[in-house]
Amino acid sequence: MTTHTAPAPTGFHRNILQLDAEQEIHNLSQFLRETIFQHFRRRGAVVGISGGIDSSVVAALCVRALGPDKVIGILLPEKESSGDSARLAHELAGRLGIQTITEDITGALEGAGCYQRRDEAIRRLFPEFGPGWKSKITLPGSLLDQNTLNFFYLTVINPQGEEFRQRIPNAEFFQIMAASNFKQRTRMAMLYYHAELRNFAVVGTANKNEHELGFFVKYGDGGTDINPIIHLFKSQVYQLARRLDIPQEIQERTPTSDTYSAGSSQEEFFFRLPFEILDTIWAGYEQGLPSAEIAQVLGLEAEQVERVIADIARKQRTTRFLRTPPVSWNNRALILKPESE
Repeated sequence: MTTHTAPAPTGFHRNILQLDAEQEIHNLSQFLRETIFQHFRRRGAVVGISGGIDSSVVAALCVRALGPDKVIGILLPEKESSGDSARLAHELAGRLGIQTITEDITGALEGAGCYQRRDEAIRRLFPEFGPGWKSKITLPGSLLDQNTLNFFYLTVINPQGEEFRQRIPNAEFFQIMAASNFKQRTRMAMLYYHAELRNFAVVGTANKNEHELGFFVKYGDGGTDINPIIHLFKSQVYQLARRLDIPQEIQERTPTSDTYSAGSSQEEFFFRLPFEILDTIWAGYEQGLPSAEIAQVLGLEAEQVERVIADIARKQRTTRFLRTPPVSWNNRALILKPESE
């Protein structure tokens, strides 16, 4: 779907991603309505709501498209979830007039060994890690400040509030991520239960940043029936949120995946700089503009812009597998094309 932009001066500029938000909302509402009712022959939409900006915008779009009686908001907390997530999700649902269902997935995660498998890997790095401790995974600091690769670090916090940080070897990183991904995959299984129970469709909440840079779990939050905002940069999602009258606290909340017990923002875990800067640089990169021209508009150094562009390209390349559908003998030529194509 084409993103509709408001009239603006020619050439690259700081507001290059400004939307005609009302027109975009109209188009997406029509898209959701036609896809769910006519093409899928489903009776409504199930959306996992977390008190975050993306799920809030998607839920509001579904209400615009289908009506509040055809939208169910599913809350999927577990024992490490932030309490703010449920509180804000209920506030959103009240404003939209939609029904909510809460499914605590802690038991399912414990049964799958999610916490035990993850903590086993953590204790290989921090043997003292145990009850009362918290953890999170982060990348190095802002891409604007330093030229570092995407080496992940594990931070643990003891019950006294002291922090300890160490770079994660591959074996421990893969085990922590594989175990943590039970959370997203369990949530998606629960969404499909409620969707199939009602003959509804599961509507995804991924934006362009998450999808194209690989910030999602394959067959977890990446496994949905329809993705209405996957073409929009995160900064554009905020534009829709303002027009859709999403609660102000949700608009101002720091984006997080709500996966780690110690809390971890999307910026520190994955994206490494504010979305308004990342998205504008990315837009210039897609237009094939020189780094120096992008930098001049944003008041940055060309070297800083080049680091961001290199990071975008690297993440797109290394996460291509996540966006690849199942490969069969018949579709292999179409799907397994060289990256240069």
